[in-house]
Amino acid sequence: MLGVDERMGAEHRLDLPAVGERQSLREQVAHALRAALVTGEMRPGVVYSAPALAQQFGVSATPVREAMLDLAKEGLVEAVRNKGFRVSELSARDLDELTELRRLIEVPTVTRLAGDAPAGGFARLRPLAEDIVAAAERGDLLAYVDADLRFHVELLALSGNSRLVSVVTDLRNRARLYGLSQLPGEKLASSAREHLALLDALEAGERDAVGRIMAEHIGHVRGIWAGPGSTPGA
Repeated sequence: MLGVDERMGAEHRLDLPAVGERQSLREQVAHALRAALVTGEMRPGVVYSAPALAQQFGVSATPVREAMLDLAKEGLVEAVRNKGFRVSELSARDLDELTELRRLIEVPTVTRLAGDAPAGGFARLRPLAEDIVAAAERGDLLAYVDADLRFHVELLALSGNSRLVSVVTDLRNRARLYGLSQLPGEKLASSAREHLALLDALEAGERDAVGRIMAEHIGHVRGIWAGPGSTPGA
């Protein structure tokens, strides 16, 4: 059984996909669990048992425990002795601090790339930006998050600083988009289109515009984290 702390009813059974053989079971389970976190099926504060999840996946408990340990390393869940794994909760202050760190790192880094990136670097990112918009418009939350992460990681990689990319990836993983499942589609689509505007400014070498768009985009993402009707920092 799944549990809120010790137990939760059958009505909280997750709608999880069966896993196949193209990736390792551990990787597939971790991917499916991340999807459940993004869509809100797995809720902050709730404890999930590995055997119960394994039964839903149709696999043994071992790859589920391994996948949950991977998520624990990312700060997405925490182990609860003899019970399972609890989905980590983030306070408004936590989200504000993560947002501040992203602004301090990403805004100046991306701004410096304007007019100074490797040839063709921005052009290679445009299909990803278009994928983000398409995913937002059709309401595919997991595809949105996957494309969004790839876009920002590959953009930052143009700086040539692999440690910076690793730090930002960790920040983004820890601050996953809690509010996506309740977010109006147009608001998500609007945030998605900012990626295209950012690329336009980068390709034009307009550093002031790049800095402004990047700062606003991170602020809008913080608003998404807050959820509908919430105020960042509240």
